[in-house]
Amino acid sequence: MINPHIAASIKDEIALALGLNPKKPPLHLGDRDAAHVLGVKTSTLAVWRSTGRYNLPYMKVGRLIRYRVSDLAEFLAKLTTTKTP
Repeated sequence: MINPHIAASIKDEIALALGLNPKKPPLHLGDRDAAHVLGVKTSTLAVWRSTGRYNLPYMKVGRLIRYRVSDLAEFLAKLTTTKTP
């Protein structure tokens, strides 16, 4: 179960990382901004989408790829840990 406080905090961090107002974060990001937030290349996101390596939801509108900020926050929250496995 994802802690909603952690997910909300991550949404704020995403907005700040993109130079946006955390009180009014965007609902969706393109693959370039999503890659920037995750610290990976856009080509890495393309590989993840095609192979299903990570369960990171995305939307495809024609040729455009969009990621919900809430999905990115949940994805990062799932990866957040306080101990070494």
